Amino acid sequence: MIINIKLFKKNVPFVYYLIDICRNVVYILLKYIYTPQKVTIMGIRIAGTGRCIPEKILTNDDLEKMVDTSDEWIVTRTGIKERHIAEADQTTSDLAAEAAKKALENAGITADMLDLIIVSTITPDHIFPCTAALVQRKIGAGKCPCFDTSAACSGLLYAFNVAYGMMSSPLAYKRVLVIGAEKMTSLVDWTDRSTCVLFGDGAAAFILENDGNPETPDFYVAGEVAADGNAADILIVPASGSAHPASLTTVAEKMHYIKMGGPKTFQLAVLSMVSACRNVLEKAGLTPDDVVWAIPHQANRRIIDAVANKLGIPEKVYLNVDRYGNTSSASIGICLDELHRAGKIKRGDLILAASFGAGLTWAAMLIRW
Repeated sequence: MIINIKLFKKNVPFVYYLIDICRNVVYILLKYIYTPQKVTIMGIRIAGTGRCIPEKILTNDDLEKMVDTSDEWIVTRTGIKERHIAEADQTTSDLAAEAAKKALENAGITADMLDLIIVSTITPDHIFPCTAALVQRKIGAGKCPCFDTSAACSGLLYAFNVAYGMMSSPLAYKRVLVIGAEKMTSLVDWTDRSTCVLFGDGAAAFILENDGNPETPDFYVAGEVAADGNAADILIVPASGSAHPASLTTVAEKMHYIKMGGPKTFQLAVLSMVSACRNVLEKAGLTPDDVVWAIPHQANRRIIDAVANKLGIPEKVYLNVDRYGNTSSASIGICLDELHRAGKIKRGDLILAASFGAGLTWAAMLIRW
């Protein structure tokens, strides 16, 4: 039947109009009901920082008395002069909680105002519960969600990405505590001079806050996180997990300590961090000249210098590896807190951070202060 009404075109079957109407209804339903709505990001910023550094210092001279090494050998190969060591009864969550309290004070908020706690660590107090839950208890936070991330030395930047994603999603968390905390010396074989000279303990904490002000630019400008599991054996603690549960054999063979392939690690660290930094700057439409500070992961002075020279920004690099050694996921955070509290960064400054760690993982992030 052909309907000849002015509302419709002449000689067009009415069923065609019904099909078109149904198609539009389905489109509207899919768009507004089933498709997640975009959330407007309104000023996610770093509102506070804090760090915790153990009091005990282990110098290169001290290590000379423990293993076959020397201050000259360590400084030449790593740039490290001393590192801070946690007490035997001082846990990763203790370090994390102390850093968190300082960050909360710096941000001017209390623990019960937190919506989420994320702790990046490869040296948790226990396999479970998560270290973040222990931090929640120790700082007196409310029953907010808590979890850990594990990406070794890249962990803090991974955690920043996770936190930012959750804050800018429909979950819309307003205040998030992000911590990088490690007791690396709990994984160190003090008879292995190739690794025991490298690591130290510490923690750094950050309060990320969505202040609801569209005039406030986000702290997250651009970032990249990546991994290559094909190289997982280059940096590893072989035992303690399900692959090699604790036994007399694993203890006797020192499988609960850090094992590392030095030359290969050096090459991959430099290549991955340089590439990630260049990609991040390209995403942001910026150049190294726009960066105020560059913070490569503080693992080894030679790696840091190689990355800085390849990027053409050696004069912008912040260094503290000589005082702390490699604190894994706490490394970049400690640098940021030192810069912040020394008044060496101001609002709007751009900071390029890059890291590399076991997994293998790597990351780079352009942060707006």
